[in-house]
Amino acid sequence: MRFLLSVLFAFTVSTTAEKVSYENYKVFRMSVKQEHEVNFLKDLVASRDGFTFWSGLSIAIPTGVMVAPKDLKYFIEQMDSSSIKYEMIVNNVQDLINRQLAGIGNGTDEFGWKRYHTLDEIYNWMDSLPKKYPVVKVIKQVELPKEWISPATTTFLINELLTSKEPSVRALAESYDWYIFPMLNPDGYVYAHTTDRMWSKSRSHWDSDCIGVDLNRNWGYMWMEVGASNDPCSAKYAGRAPFSEIETYTMSRYLSLIQDKLFAYITFHSFAQLLRVPYGYSTGHFDNYNETYAIGLKAADALARRYGTKYTLGSVAEVLYPAAGIAVDWVKAVLKLPIVFSYDLPDKGNFGMMLPAEQIIQNGQEILDSLIALFEEAGKFGYPQNYSSK
Repeated sequence: MRFLLSVLFAFTVSTTAEKVSYENYKVFRMSVKQEHEVNFLKDLVASRDGFTFWSGLSIAIPTGVMVAPKDLKYFIEQMDSSSIKYEMIVNNVQDLINRQLAGIGNGTDEFGWKRYHTLDEIYNWMDSLPKKYPVVKVIKQVELPKEWISPATTTFLINELLTSKEPSVRALAESYDWYIFPMLNPDGYVYAHTTDRMWSKSRSHWDSDCIGVDLNRNWGYMWMEVGASNDPCSAKYAGRAPFSEIETYTMSRYLSLIQDKLFAYITFHSFAQLLRVPYGYSTGHFDNYNETYAIGLKAADALARRYGTKYTLGSVAEVLYPAAGIAVDWVKAVLKLPIVFSYDLPDKGNFGMMLPAEQIIQNGQEILDSLIALFEEAGKFGYPQNYSSK
């Protein structure tokens, strides 16, 4: 058993930008079942800068739209003129943000999972681990920042794998070498704390007035084929070229270097309560899809046992929407690892990216239950014994 905890350095440029407020922004949820309804919503959101998708636009799952106060009347008029049923699920987005920010960075308590943490707090905690656990190596080397539950979940898992005395957790921890990356977009994460809680891209700045790249559209497999944009101002901007961003380039190089040590790749996003497998660029299935699906069913069932939280299992393109240039597709197609999953963490939209801190531990426990079942089931299919990267 080894733990290599890897982080990317943040090179954040100090800014005097005023903190973005989402006071009286509202979120509406609707279910679209027809392609013309998808196109209607897509055109509506593109028509005003006060409209933003709260969740992805998909026929497979409910869609959310965040509406600025200045465009609220127009939004309601347009929705009432359509055949789409809708409801308000968040009355004031800033209230959710304020609740989530409570206690962050106050430096008055030990690192834990009852609140969210700043990048410095996460890094300081990780730096402390090798002193307590010689098996841990922290590698400091030169993805969506608003998804705060993702690094919170990852650090919770690290702590449990190191400290838990539960036999099933000890078996999971000690049966494999773990390479864990709690933070792949440090600059964006800092910016989401200091300036814009809804920021979703990196902070790179090239030849445009708009800043940042969607790092989960910048991976070099089927780049820009579908579900991505070449507009630098788009939230789904895929970058100037595959691996144009230091974060994705560095991560892909590192994974390639340790490819012969790997058989599984697990990543965390939010939100939607989905357990996704490749591919995003296509609804086509890979060679061991049936085995992977069977493993996923066990993982989703184990996750639901403790608190009843239900996850939907399927490929990215089938249970969410088509998206190319994403990490799991590159790992599956290029590195050819047999076990590749992406967890879209809670909830289903009532809190969105602002999942309350009091749910961190519950979520972490569920994910740990799921991973135990996932790797136990993978073992029944002969992984990693029956897998060779050569």
